[in-house]
Amino acid sequence: MSSQPRWLRAVMWLLAIPNIIAGIWAIVAPQSWFDSFPGWAPAVVAAFPPYNEHLATDAGSGLLASGVVMAVAALWPRREVAIVAAIAYLAFALPHFLWHVVNPSETLTATDDATNSISLALAVVGAGVVLLVQLMGAPSRAATTSRELR
Repeated sequence: MSSQPRWLRAVMWLLAIPNIIAGIWAIVAPQSWFDSFPGWAPAVVAAFPPYNEHLATDAGSGLLASGVVMAVAALWPRREVAIVAAIAYLAFALPHFLWHVVNPSETLTATDDATNSISLALAVVGAGVVLLVQLMGAPSRAATTSRELR
């Protein structure tokens, strides 16, 4: 039985799936990911040249890792797992968002740059919601039992 509300698990999946897909794409085909991400216009990664295969693959690894931890939290709906997943996700998403806010693209339109920043902000807000809901909620039964045994 799930200890997470259904809506919260949906938020976790909405955070996990795009990062997993983008991460795998960047790892398997870094040049394609750089040239085409997100897969429709504008190509936001290519707006920050030059291409570097190593950095594209590293970025993909970070996307994949943050998506995987959030997917694990959605599949294993325990408070402690969700807290760790939200913190790990935020460790990637928050600096990523802040970098884009501080470094607007010189090639994207202002609207495209703002749209990109808003989408990155929504990921931060989503992970923040997951974290806050968990921190404000009651500890899971296992955590309570563990404390009782001490």
